[in-house]
Amino acid sequence: MDRRSGFSRMSPMVRFDFQTAVVLVMATASSLTAAFWLNHADQRGQAQAAAMVAPIAMPAEPHASPRSTSAQVLRAADGHYWAEALIEGRAVRVLVDTGASVVALTREDAVRLGLKLTPDDFSSTVQTAAGPARAAAVTLKSVAVAGAEIPQVQALVVEDGLAQSLLGMSYLGRLSAFEATPVALTLRP
Repeated sequence: MDRRSGFSRMSPMVRFDFQTAVVLVMATASSLTAAFWLNHADQRGQAQAAAMVAPIAMPAEPHASPRSTSAQVLRAADGHYWAEALIEGRAVRVLVDTGASVVALTREDAVRLGLKLTPDDFSSTVQTAAGPARAAAVTLKSVAVAGAEIPQVQALVVEDGLAQSLLGMSYLGRLSAFEATPVALTLRP
């Protein structure tokens, strides 16, 4: 018995074991709860993404003007964010890629958009997943995703080696904000 407090002391070993047990029980309960909610959110997100991959326009604020809209791009079942971008007034399916410095177009998409390039235009070399490739620098009049429109966007047309066009930072970096969640990517002009 401790003479100063009037209480008997428990051995440090018993106290430590009790605290450890409490911490382990709380950590296990917390982990199971987090796993449940993550699994639930992931299943819900995959179902939503499978139902609709294309972006959805929604007002940024209740009193915002029509041009001030946020674009929401749902996460696809493959885990990527795919968007239907309006480039030069034509629809192009693009992969949202924050690791790409600029918007990068496949040669096929550039031809569909009416960009007229000669072999001499492909004077730059870029690194793609398939290795080095020749590219041509272009300025696009506008790029829009579900109303989030940016004018005069720098881009590259990759001659060979790019599987799909990419929505890179020359567009994303000019937005006021963009935010990724496990379910969607929100773009704010």
